[in-house]
Amino acid sequence: MSRLVFLLNGPNLNLLGKRQPHIYGYETLADIERDCRALAAELKLDLRFHQSNREYEIIDWIHEAREIAGGIVINPAAFTHTSVAILDALNTFDAPVIEIHISNVHKREEFRHHSFVSLRADGVIAGFGTQGYQLALRRVARLIDDKG
Repeated sequence: MSRLVFLLNGPNLNLLGKRQPHIYGYETLADIERDCRALAAELKLDLRFHQSNREYEIIDWIHEAREIAGGIVINPAAFTHTSVAILDALNTFDAPVIEIHISNVHKREEFRHHSFVSLRADGVIAGFGTQGYQLALRRVARLIDDKG
């Protein structure tokens, strides 16, 4: 099985470190990418790291992953609660999917408690801050190894 993992980030995550640091912290998306790349090398994973504020780009990356990736780690951000289209795309992907959220969405507004993506995800990590990204990479690596 491919050891390529797509790590996909949804809307407004490009503003990490500047946007609501009391919720999301002061680390930037570049910091997260750097840490994820270091861990991916340790886990012998290849990593494609993407962020978009546009739903269709995330869907296109999921379609691309179908052909070449062994797993997807996705922080769909606000699309979590709204995007049946991302769920439909993920349902066409036959390898592990891990959903992550920096904040604990269950301690926030009620509308954040529902996730379309969770209907497909093999696991959900929420509320561990940016450390959730590393937890997700470790889990997807384990799932890839188990399928290997």
